[in-house]
Parts: sequence; C-alpha cells; structure tokens
Amino acid sequence: MKIKLDENLPHQLASALAKIGHDVHTLHHESLVGRPDAEIWAAAQQESRFLITQDLDFSDTRKFSPGSHGGLLLLRLHNPSRAELVARVLEVFRQESVDDWLGCFVVITERKIRVLKPRE
Repeated sequence: MKIKLDENLPHQLASALAKIGHDVHTLHHESLVGRPDAEIWAAAQQESRFLITQDLDFSDTRKFSPGSHGGLLLLRLHNPSRAELVARVLEVFRQESVDDWLGCFVVITERKIRVLKPRE
C-alpha cells in the first residue's frame, strides 16, 4: 500500500510499515511539515496515497467521503504515546486486509476499527 504519514505520527512508524512491505512517505521527508491541511491532503491525493493521521481536521466524513480519495486512516487513541501509536498501527496492519481499505475512511481506537467503504 502507498501511504503518507502525517507529521503528528512518530518517524519510527514509517520504517516499521516499510519493513512489512508498504511504500511510505512522510511529511518530514517531503518538506511538508507545518503546511496547511489542504496542501497535505492534495499531496496525498496527487500521489494516490493512503493518509494516516491523528488530526481531527480530517474527521469529517462528509468532506472526506469514502470513494472520493485514496483512503484515510484517523487514529484516535486515548494515550497516544509514540510506542502505543506504532504498536497499534502495526497490530492492525498485520491482522487486517488493509489493501481493501483503498478509498475508505477508517477510524482506529484501542479496541475498534471502523471502516466506511465507498458506496457501490
């Protein structure tokens, strides 16, 4: 899966996801840190990348409706330490068929995964 990690996620997540076979870009490597959300979103869409973020500005399913983009994963952990973020994302990516999430709006918490798929 082609992934773009938002700046609010730990650097080690990029290398961890790459180790399990994903093509990962980070905002740090692309000099997009501090850029407006619209610019980050546009970059992800232009590259057909699945955006992973904790930014609640990306939480509106009307604005980011399934099927209108390459995919969006919103992480909502209660205590999002770097270690917890990396562990939870890796757990989900190893257990779920994440390639099926292209075009979906996904929310992950400590206990749940909610996948909103495009309407057919």
